[in-house]
Amino acid sequence: METKRDYNKELKDTADHKYVYSFDYDVMHPFMIKAFEPFFKDGNFLELGSHKGVFTKLFLPYFNDITCVEVSDEALEIAKNEFGDKVKFVNSLFETVDLPTKYDNIVLTHVLEHIDDPVAVLKRINDEWLSDTGRFFLVCPNANAPSRQIAVKMGLITHNSAVTPAEKEHGHNITYTLDTLERDAKAAGLKVVHRSGIFFKGLANFQWDRLLQTDIISKEYLEGCYQLGQQYPDLCSSIFLMCEKGK
Repeated sequence: METKRDYNKELKDTADHKYVYSFDYDVMHPFMIKAFEPFFKDGNFLELGSHKGVFTKLFLPYFNDITCVEVSDEALEIAKNEFGDKVKFVNSLFETVDLPTKYDNIVLTHVLEHIDDPVAVLKRINDEWLSDTGRFFLVCPNANAPSRQIAVKMGLITHNSAVTPAEKEHGHNITYTLDTLERDAKAAGLKVVHRSGIFFKGLANFQWDRLLQTDIISKEYLEGCYQLGQQYPDLCSSIFLMCEKGK
């Protein structure tokens, strides 16, 4: 018998793993915006999986018409209190949500790995929600990030694409590589236009959180890691596909 998922529980920190690290908020989110910005289209914006709205806030300077779909009612309530009527919020599963229009920009970041049937959701994005000239921004954690490869060599995880017990508690079902992410995007009918990585990463998130509290890491170093990630996308913290509507 299938166990019903508790999406509020999945967002909570566990004993040995946070759901979101300072590294995500302070480093990865701004660099994702930097990677997305050249591809933004004029028009409306849909964020699938907005959590508490921390990432949503970074899109406010770019878009006037923002809609967010979030399955956790607890996270959504926090976001609603933050944004008021500046953002439209929908509390629903992606699999069942009924959206009123198509969107010129759709963002799905660090969410696809949580979805039970990722290709089915990607197909909804392509067939139902993405406008004919729209852009879809898809980002997932990278199985081949050096920090994960080091963890394999240390014996902490069995292989690069393993789903660890802590990740499973947070609802992860898969750890993507560039090729498997593109496989699922194409299987859903999406047209992959651009492939890249975001931020060269040799340390685990908890290690980054400690370093960011010191003066060891400069803004210039962070920018260097971002630029190196453009050169070596398969060695990035996250992998990024920019897609357009496929036939």
